[in-house]
Amino acid sequence: MSGDEWRRDAVFVAGRWQATYDGRTVGVENPATEQIVGSSADAGPGEVDDAVTAAARAFAPWSGLPTGERLAILRRWLDELHSRRSLLVETTIAEVGAPRKVAEEAHVDTGLAVLEGYLTAAADVTWEESVGNSLVLREPVGVVGCITPWNYPLYQVLAKVGGALVAGCTVVLKPAEITPLSAYLLADAAAAVGLPPGVFNVVPGAGRVVGEALVSHPGVDMVSFTGSTGVGARVSALAAPAMKRVALELGGKSASVVLPDADLSSAVRATVGAAMLNTGQTCSAWSRLLVHADRLQEAVALAADAAAVLVVGDPTEDGTEIGPVVSGAQRATVLGFVSRAVDGGARVVVGGAARPAGLDRGHYVLPTVVTGVAPDAEIVRQEVFGPVLTVQAYRDEDEAVAMANATDYGLSGAVWSPRADDALAFARRMRTGQVDINGAAFNPRAPFGGYRHSGNGRELGKWGIEEFLETKSVQR
Repeated sequence: MSGDEWRRDAVFVAGRWQATYDGRTVGVENPATEQIVGSSADAGPGEVDDAVTAAARAFAPWSGLPTGERLAILRRWLDELHSRRSLLVETTIAEVGAPRKVAEEAHVDTGLAVLEGYLTAAADVTWEESVGNSLVLREPVGVVGCITPWNYPLYQVLAKVGGALVAGCTVVLKPAEITPLSAYLLADAAAAVGLPPGVFNVVPGAGRVVGEALVSHPGVDMVSFTGSTGVGARVSALAAPAMKRVALELGGKSASVVLPDADLSSAVRATVGAAMLNTGQTCSAWSRLLVHADRLQEAVALAADAAAVLVVGDPTEDGTEIGPVVSGAQRATVLGFVSRAVDGGARVVVGGAARPAGLDRGHYVLPTVVTGVAPDAEIVRQEVFGPVLTVQAYRDEDEAVAMANATDYGLSGAVWSPRADDALAFARRMRTGQVDINGAAFNPRAPFGGYRHSGNGRELGKWGIEEFLETKSVQR
């Protein structure tokens, strides 16, 4: 599928598509074919200013609507997105390179479930309460600048914009410049259902231009950013002079810890699957497998077997499990991590630098398992963001906790044990924002966010709405 939906040259401001001031566009590459399949506006500070002005004008009427009326409008938007599911899936495959099943389930369906979760969770928010002689009110923060990454372009937008709009804020969105097409489709749907002009605005462009203009704009009251830790620090610095609230969802280097009494085979297979999901381009990926030293070799063999049978190929084919990484630059980054690990004495058990058989083009990286890494090795401390899993051994549970926490990140993690109380006790000791016990399912209504260099603030459910609310105390 291709067509006008993927060939864009405008920004979405004040409820309508508007030409940019200089008419610049950038191509959107399909990472599986290395062909340009679409285009996007390459906006600048002028378009940002127009969008912020529109959002500021729309804020009072939007925030003044009763919550139920806002929810009714957003429900129509969600219904419209459901009707466009097929196009959203095809677009995700084209701009991300996600295999069809991953695009359907992890990208589109999960993204829509997140928006559904916000609409439901609005009833759980305490919009006002009495405390003694005070009435405590929760009010929207104002105009929010949302900056989203390329790895889950639909989900990440809805995780931010959904909460902000339910809260009563208005939004200016800057989607990732290499995967902007899903954001265009969201704006199409918003226009189709009559989302009030200025409530949701989309200004694509380069981060160093549009992103920085948005963060620095005096009309923006809050910034919500997902991306790398380095860029997150830059966002915080730019927002600091105006004392803007900043919510950051950054990198991760999450550990999956298999306790000695766990079913090793099940835990390893699930960990490999989680590490390789979306070709490893997931901030919460379990990219480190920690097992007891007595079972290290068994775990390495199991991980290698599980990774070796994953089907790498054309993401449009139904049987494909692993697609390409998003770009040639990302492929070089991932392989660089693996090469430096080998230079440092690590062993690649499966995968590595070779291209998958029969795939002469596309930014493919084989599912890779690495072991024999030092505790302080770069590949176990820094986010690789590709289909790479490291396997390490611990001697006792205290060492396992220390290893799990031995990065600057703290976004996600997992623990495996048939003893529920022991697993929960271990999870409590992990310094991370989310822990799954024995492969528990993702919950789009539970809070998501990180500790330390993984950021601050929370998305999803009532917490993702409250992130965009101020608190006012009225004494009477």
